[in-house]
Amino acid sequence: MTVFRQTENQASVDALVGEFKNELIAIADWWVKHAIDQQNGGFYGQVNADGTVDPTADKGIVLNARILWFFSEVCHYLDDPAYKMAADRAYQYIVEHFNDPLYGGVFWSVNADGTMKDSKKQTYAQSFTIYGLSAYYKLTGNKEAIELAYQYFECVQQYCHDEVKGGYLEAFDRQWAEITDMRLSEKDDNLPKTQNTHLHVMEAFATLHHAKPTLASADAVKRLLGYFKDKIINPTNYHLRLFMDKDWQDHSKSFSYGHDIECSWLMFEALLSLDDTELTQQMTPLVLAMANTSLIEGIGEHGQVCDEFEFENQHKHQEGCWWVQAEAMVGFLYAYHISGEQKYWQAFLQVWQYTKAYHIDTELGEWHWIATIDQDPNNPIYKAGFWKGPYHNGRAMMEVIKVLTGQLEVH
Repeated sequence: MTVFRQTENQASVDALVGEFKNELIAIADWWVKHAIDQQNGGFYGQVNADGTVDPTADKGIVLNARILWFFSEVCHYLDDPAYKMAADRAYQYIVEHFNDPLYGGVFWSVNADGTMKDSKKQTYAQSFTIYGLSAYYKLTGNKEAIELAYQYFECVQQYCHDEVKGGYLEAFDRQWAEITDMRLSEKDDNLPKTQNTHLHVMEAFATLHHAKPTLASADAVKRLLGYFKDKIINPTNYHLRLFMDKDWQDHSKSFSYGHDIECSWLMFEALLSLDDTELTQQMTPLVLAMANTSLIEGIGEHGQVCDEFEFENQHKHQEGCWWVQAEAMVGFLYAYHISGEQKYWQAFLQVWQYTKAYHIDTELGEWHWIATIDQDPNNPIYKAGFWKGPYHNGRAMMEVIKVLTGQLEVH
């Protein structure tokens, strides 16, 4: 354990820890109260911005894996049996409805009643399931959970890794044959390699390695760090290359400030999982370079971190997005703790103030997808759904508490 670098007096740090803990409780309680599907099992596929439920919404594996991860992790911070119950519920639902007993891996989505909807195998989705199962194993010691996590790990290594050019391919059919439409979502470009999938494969494998390390998991994390250093991060500007072909040629149309800062701290977390002081020291300058680029280029008009910068029209999107602020707080706080540079501490505080003012819904709970100063009041985006779980904001609360209380190791 290391002592947190103190910019403010201890009372100020303690007050911040209290704020983040209170918000963590609020997030966890909202999901227990609003998201549990008592009729069909598991969790609802969608809860609208006003807290009303869409009981007919499809249920995606990404949301369910994120719920599993969150409630498994939050039990280490908050003592409430309802949170353990939610983790157990998420685990059972995934095993019973998303696991493919014939070909391995997890399905993309099921109908509201739990029957299969889309059987494709998205690498991104396999990774989040490994992530959730690893956290559940750390909480419970459930051997079946970690065995299943390693089965999915082997699927990703066997079917998703490009043994010729390196890296991980995006998507496959149920039997792991390549498919023509590889996109993670409709807004993505249809290319076989993305920073987004690689980021979450690295995150998942690092968590798996931390939960139950093996030589295979260590090698996989090291290889992924190499892909980021050599292929995915542009060394001329320290932005991520977003979309690439099989030969790693860049086809990106924008920068993603949110992914840049998220990658910065997730790389450091992956390095810590390996407990390799020499490798950590070698790659820490890259971690800080990415955080610095996000700080210099990504800050918006209201102190928020912007979503993206489009190349074609040279436009920086000022719209505040919930997950970007969550990742920015963690990334800037990590950068401050690693470097001691005040600019990162101030950026962390600034993004937190923005988040409290425009994202946290103090009336109905949870966070607005789009900041209230930017969103269309006639068309608010759901609070819980296919792409929004308690993962980004809940994780940010826990990571901040971890750093502020001196639980983050810095070699």
